[in-house]
Amino acid sequence: METSHHLLLLLMFLHYAVGSNSSCVKILPDSSSIIPLEVGKEFTATCHLVKRSEDYTSDDIEWDLENISTAKQSFRKLNETSVSITINVTSDVNGWLRCRAAKKSLSYVSPCMYGILLHAGYPPLKPDKFSCIAVQQNKDISPYLNCSWDPGSRKPLIDTTYTVYVYIPILNLTYKTACYKQFPRSCAINLETFPIHAALIVWVEVKNALGSERSIELHNESNFFAKPNPPLNVKVLTEPNLPICLMVTWEHPIHKTILKLSYAIRYRKAASDVWIEVPESFTREYITSFRLQSLEPFTQYEVQMRCIGEDHSSYWSDWSTSVTATTTEAKPESAPDLWRIIQPTANNRNITLLWKAPVKANGQILVYYLNISQDERMFERHSIKANLSLMHSIELPAKKSANIEITAANSVGVSPKATLFIPKTDQELDGVKNMSWSVRNEKPKPVMQVEWTAVLPTYAGLHLSEYLVEWVKIPQDEHQTELQADWQRVPYNVTKATLNGDLKECEPYLISVYPIYKYHVQHTLQVHFQAGKPVTRQAYIQQGTPEKGPTVTVKKSKKNSAELTWEKIPLHSRGGFITKYVIFYAVGNTRQWRSVTVGPNVHSYVLTDLASETDYVVKVMVSTVAGSKNGTDCTFKTVKYGDGEVEVIVVVVCLSFLFLTVFIIMFCLRKREVIKKLLWPQVPDPSDSSIAHWSPDFPIKADMPKEDVSVVEVDVFDGKSLCEEDKTVLPLKKDKYLSEEHSSGIGGSSCMSSPRHSVSDSDEGDSGQTTASTVQYSSVVASGYKGQTPNHQPPVFARSESTQPLLDCEEHPDHLNESGGHSKNSYFRRGRELEQGVLGQDCDGGSLSFCPVQEEETSPVVEDPPASALSYMPQQSGYRPQ
Repeated sequence: METSHHLLLLLMFLHYAVGSNSSCVKILPDSSSIIPLEVGKEFTATCHLVKRSEDYTSDDIEWDLENISTAKQSFRKLNETSVSITINVTSDVNGWLRCRAAKKSLSYVSPCMYGILLHAGYPPLKPDKFSCIAVQQNKDISPYLNCSWDPGSRKPLIDTTYTVYVYIPILNLTYKTACYKQFPRSCAINLETFPIHAALIVWVEVKNALGSERSIELHNESNFFAKPNPPLNVKVLTEPNLPICLMVTWEHPIHKTILKLSYAIRYRKAASDVWIEVPESFTREYITSFRLQSLEPFTQYEVQMRCIGEDHSSYWSDWSTSVTATTTEAKPESAPDLWRIIQPTANNRNITLLWKAPVKANGQILVYYLNISQDERMFERHSIKANLSLMHSIELPAKKSANIEITAANSVGVSPKATLFIPKTDQELDGVKNMSWSVRNEKPKPVMQVEWTAVLPTYAGLHLSEYLVEWVKIPQDEHQTELQADWQRVPYNVTKATLNGDLKECEPYLISVYPIYKYHVQHTLQVHFQAGKPVTRQAYIQQGTPEKGPTVTVKKSKKNSAELTWEKIPLHSRGGFITKYVIFYAVGNTRQWRSVTVGPNVHSYVLTDLASETDYVVKVMVSTVAGSKNGTDCTFKTVKYGDGEVEVIVVVVCLSFLFLTVFIIMFCLRKREVIKKLLWPQVPDPSDSSIAHWSPDFPIKADMPKEDVSVVEVDVFDGKSLCEEDKTVLPLKKDKYLSEEHSSGIGGSSCMSSPRHSVSDSDEGDSGQTTASTVQYSSVVASGYKGQTPNHQPPVFARSESTQPLLDCEEHPDHLNESGGHSKNSYFRRGRELEQGVLGQDCDGGSLSFCPVQEEETSPVVEDPPASALSYMPQQSGYRPQ
C-alpha cells in the first residue's frame, strides 16, 4: 500500500514537471530521453501553446534552466503562441529546461509546464597510437589480442563506447569487442585461436551521441602482433686459454614453425652502467651460442639476451635476467702507480712510499717487488705481499738521492716497472704557480676542483711529463704514522683537475700540485721521473660548525683591564676555516653582554675600560662560514688598585711620616726649654713660698735675707717619744679648728708628730680632696737675722700654697711604725745660720716651737742628697686654705 502511494506521488511530480499529452505547452525539439548538446555551440528551443490553451498568450510564457540563470534578454517572441530561447552550451549545462505558462495576475486558471532534459558534452576524438600485441603463452601465442590507444586529453563528458574490430580476410571473419570502461585506453579481444601466418586487419572505433571516430587500420601478418618470451637457460662460460673471451649459450623459447627468431646480446662490466650490444648481424641466424671477444682479463661481466621474429617480423621480447661471469687472468699490462710523501727532519728525510695496483692488472696482484738505490747503488730490495700493505717507509739523508723501482706480479706474470727519482734537497725543480681550489655543488655530493698555472721547464733535456694532484687528510695525532693520502695524474697540457677521491665533509685536507719532469740520464741511458716543488693549500670539501668553543683563561687581571688568552682549537674540531673570534663579557650575573671581534689568528686580547674591584664573566665564540660555537664561561675579578698605585701610596705615606718626624724634631729643638719645663718641672723653693708672707710677725720679703733651704735626715720616732702635749692633741683630729691650728706642712703636727695625724685632720666632708689637690707645706720662719742673738720667742709656722707632692713617708705613714723605731726623712730646712740658732734652744715639751730630733754627735751636718733620693708623699686629705 505504501509503495503504491509513493508511485502515485512520483507520477504526479513527473506530470507537473515534464508535462503530459494534455499539457497546454510543448517544447521543440522534444525527446523523452536526454538531448545531448555539444559544448561551445548554441542551442535554441521553442515553446508552443497548443490550440486548446486559449487562456494564455505568449506573454505568459517563461523559461527556466536548472542550475543556470536565464535572462529575459535570451527570450524571443516568435508570435502570439510561441517563445524561443537560445543557450550558449557550456560543460555546466546538465539538467531540465522547462517552459511554463502562467498568469501574472490573480487568476483561477491553473499554470502549465513542460520540460526537456539536456546534457552537454564533446564528440569523440580519433584514437591515436593504436597498436595490438599477442604475448607468448607456454609454447604458443596467446589468442587474446591486447590493443591500446591514446584517447586524447579531452574527456567526452557523455557516454562513449570503444569497440575493437579484427578482420581475418582469409577466413572472412570479423571479431569485435566493446570496452565498457569509462574513458578506456586499452582493451583485449579474444580470437579463440591465434591465427598463425595469416593476415589481420585491426582497428578501434569510438562513438557517442555527438559523433563517432575510427583509428587507423593495422594491416599485418599475425606474426607482427606476436611477442615471444626471452631466450631460455642463458649461460656464460669462461675459457682458460682465452682471458679476453666469454662463451654465451641459450635455448629457443618457441618452435620455429610458429615463429622463427633471431637474437640480440648485450654485456657490461659489473661496476659499469653502460651496456655494450653485439651487432645484430652477428646474431641474426637461428643459433644457440655466441663467443664474446675483446674483453678485459680478470673482469666480471653481466650478460643479457632477447629475441625477435626473423627479419623483425614480431615484437622484441623482454631482456633476460643478468648472468655474470669473470674472464681469466693475464699478465699485467700496466705498471703500478708509485708516489711518495717526504717529511724533512734535522739531517734526514722520512720518505713514505705509496703505490696503487696497476690499472690493467689483468688478475689478482699477489706481490710487489720494491728496489731502492741510493746514489746509483742498490740499497734495499723488498718483496711486499699485496694483502699486507701498499706503503713502505725509508730514511734518506738530505745530501743523497734515491731511485725507486716497483713492479707487480699476479699468478700469470710481472707487470712493467714504475720508477720515481728523489733528488738531493738542493736539486729540487721548479713548481707550478697560482694554485687555487674551489668547491662545486653537485649531486649527490659536492666536488673539489683544483686549478694552477702551467709551468715551463728551465733546463735543457728536461720535459714536462704530467701533473700530479695529491690530497692528504691531516692526521689528528701528530705521531700518527699511517697517512690517508690519495692522488691522481693529469696530462701535461691540462691545468685543472676535478678530484675523484672520497673526500669527507668537515675534514681538513692538504691539496698539493706537483709537476712531473722527465729526463734521460746519459751515462746510464735510464729515464728518470722527478717531481718539482709542490704548492700546497689547506682545503675542505664542505665546511661545518666547530665541534667545541675556545677555553678562555685570564692571564693577568688589573684595575681596569684584563688579559685573556685561549688555545687554538684542534684542527679536526674546527669543521672549517675560522673566520673570527668574538669575545663576550659581562658584569657578574647580569648577562648584559658586550662583545669584541678579533681576527682568526688572534689568541689573546686585553679587555679595557673595566670597572675596578668588579666580578666579570667572559667567554669566546669561534665562527666559520657554516656557523659558530661558544666556549666555556670564565670568571675573574679586577683589582682595587692599579700598577704602581700601592707603591705611590706607600712612598707618600713614608715621605709624609719622614717630613712629620723632621718637623717634630725641629720643633722640639726650637722649643726645648718649654718641653724641658713640661717634662721636668723645677722643684718649688719652700723658702720662696707664700708662707713667708702669711705670718704677720715675719718681716717683709724684701727685708728678708735669702734663706738657704736644705734637706736633712731626721729620725722619726714612734708615737711613744712624742711630747705629752702632742699626745693630748691627737685625739682632737676630728675637730676642724684644732686640726688646722696644730697641723704642719712637713710632719703634719708640731714636735714631729706622725704625718698621719695631720692628714686626717680634715673631716669626712673634705674627703673629696685628693693628693692631686693643692698640697700645703709649712715653713719655719726665724724670728731674727743670722748673726743676731736669738730671742726666746717661739718660731712661727707659715703655710705654703705649693703644689709639690708630699714625701713618700707622709703618703704612707704606716711604714713608720713598721720600720721598728725610727726612719730617716728629708725635711726642708733653713741655712746653717738659722739652724744653729734655732737648734741651740732647749725644746720645751709645752712650747710650740719646732723641735728637731737630736742627731748623733758623731754625725756631721748632712749635705743635700741627690735628686734620686728625694721623695714626697702626698697627704691623704691635703690642707685647707687658711
